[in-house]
Amino acid sequence: MNILTEDKVYFIGIGGIGMSSLARYFHSQGKQVGGYDKTETLLTKSLVEEGIEIHYDDDNIPDWMLNADHEKSLVVYTPAIPESNQELKYFKQNGFHVCKRAEVLGLVTQNAYTIAVAGTHGKTTTSTLLAYILRFCDIDCTAFLGGVSNNYNTNLLLSKKGNIVVVEADEYDRSFLKLSPDLVVITSLDPDHMDIFQDEADFNYTFQAFARKVKQKGILLVNKQIDIDFDVPENGSIFTYSADIKADFMAHHLRLEQGCQMFDMLFGESNEELKSIKLKLPGKHNVENAIASMAVVSMLGGQFEDIIKAVASFEGVQRRFDQYQFSSLIYIDDYAHHPEEIKATLYAIRNLYPDQKITVVFQPHLFSRTRDFADEFAQSLSLADELILLEIYPAREKPINGVDSKMLLSKVQLESKRLMTKEALLYDLKINNRSVLVTLGAGDIDQLVEPIKSIYKE
Repeated sequence: MNILTEDKVYFIGIGGIGMSSLARYFHSQGKQVGGYDKTETLLTKSLVEEGIEIHYDDDNIPDWMLNADHEKSLVVYTPAIPESNQELKYFKQNGFHVCKRAEVLGLVTQNAYTIAVAGTHGKTTTSTLLAYILRFCDIDCTAFLGGVSNNYNTNLLLSKKGNIVVVEADEYDRSFLKLSPDLVVITSLDPDHMDIFQDEADFNYTFQAFARKVKQKGILLVNKQIDIDFDVPENGSIFTYSADIKADFMAHHLRLEQGCQMFDMLFGESNEELKSIKLKLPGKHNVENAIASMAVVSMLGGQFEDIIKAVASFEGVQRRFDQYQFSSLIYIDDYAHHPEEIKATLYAIRNLYPDQKITVVFQPHLFSRTRDFADEFAQSLSLADELILLEIYPAREKPINGVDSKMLLSKVQLESKRLMTKEALLYDLKINNRSVLVTLGAGDIDQLVEPIKSIYKE
């Protein structure tokens, strides 16, 4: 199937961050694009404003798709969509070309020089920063991003010249095995999605299998903290990077200056050193994301002077440590939804505001993840001074007996902790100030950001 010959492309779950970038891509190619999603969001509203038709009940397929030529139409769905979805069932039963998002991304990128960024954490920031530095250095690229870039206000960048594609390689459902990358970055390897993988060994093996998909003469760049072995690509190279231990690309002399991170960087065998690199994003983990991005761009011919300027002007990704200040009140919103991500985010906040009381509002994401990592979540959340837990966001899952936010709360080692509804939280914030408030989670907690900002403005 040559997907670029399709006239109509329909997305089931179009509001997902990965799905929406593909929808924008096909729309830019002049295809008729539309789709279904469960709820209206800021992202779906922006797609509609761009001319993409979206509806929100799963038995209302538009006529232009119902009457489409099956040979010239494509249906794309995300693994988060259940098999019981009425539209998915209809298209499968009526002879349409139906593909998962990962298959389509693999087909779109198969003839490009593909840079794939994988890892449990850090892949969205790294891929977005990487694409930004490439463009800053006049190395054009198309990028399918897992978040909305604050510099570009989109999750899709389209190349005007050249054939480089940057993609976020998602391990969920083993999706990244559909890619054929030329260069792979692996940022981290903390087990996740244990509803998909049998155990930690299976999780690690799948990443090793992905790394083996690097093409001949390709490059593999791995965070030095990862303690499993990867094969060297055939006739290619493997490199490591780190923010605090010896590696081929490494940072040292990390410090804070006027609220920004500063660091120096050493380049492997040449021992060449870049000094006074400025990064607006907080946390050692973001220094590592920057090092990986800088290393890749240097391999592709970017000039050091331009690379340093690009890193200094990078504004980050929406919902990755978005920070707002209202007089003496500080509000931070972050996508962190895994214990290691929460830990890294809270360490970064504590480093910025060492003398402030930190209140965390956390919405657990998935019953299975909460069950599998309950003790680890409790340890990470105990780094806060006060914890407010919302109910678990189920996403694609049905409830699991005995797994709820009350169970998780009981494991947290804090005196100041409680469960709240969203409505009760907003009321509480109106009458009780917190010097540093943090909202964390990957569910629909993002819908609280604007109401909270409004309360703090008042």
